[in-house]
Amino acid sequence: MPEICKPMDIEKRSFEIITELLDGRILDPENELVIKRVIHTTADFDYLDNLCISPHAVSQGIASLRDGCNIVTDTQMARAGINKTILSQLGGEVHCFMSDPGVADEAKSREATRAAVSMERAAALEKPCIFAIGNAPTALFALYDLIRAGRLHPALVIGVPVGFVNVVESKEQIMTAGVPYIVARGRKGGSNVAAAICNAMLYQIKR
Repeated sequence: MPEICKPMDIEKRSFEIITELLDGRILDPENELVIKRVIHTTADFDYLDNLCISPHAVSQGIASLRDGCNIVTDTQMARAGINKTILSQLGGEVHCFMSDPGVADEAKSREATRAAVSMERAAALEKPCIFAIGNAPTALFALYDLIRAGRLHPALVIGVPVGFVNVVESKEQIMTAGVPYIVARGRKGGSNVAAAICNAMLYQIKR
């Protein structure tokens, strides 16, 4: 028989089930709500082991959001999924430059991807930014180059692109860039995962 839950209780019950299915496994308290939010979004417990989080990256991300930082994404889907109400209350906004005029033309003329060009556009933003990458490994490669060149100092990089071509390599590389990161190692990820990680931090501020 199905469980009877009021609509407002479904999410709460989902998290209770996730905790039950952990079967006693203890998560790092700092990272626990991020990991559980990703599992809630994907119903995939592989993220217990796939998510690689640098020391205190979640705390640093939350602190940056409290200070009003912006979020840059590589897809409109991730942008749509991030809770912009909470973010705007904190003084931040979400940027996605993939559809901006000129990005496609510049990418074509340089034989680059729009995602890479979009990261270069983001490097010109004045405010500190969290980068939430859920689709394009070339965005992570571009971020790595910008960071190493001293042109960009991200508050946090969320590296969770999904797929097969250069996905694993881009994630492994960004973890060597010397900035805080939350990375889904391997091929799994997606724009929904990138948004879920952002929301997991935002919800801890506005509980």
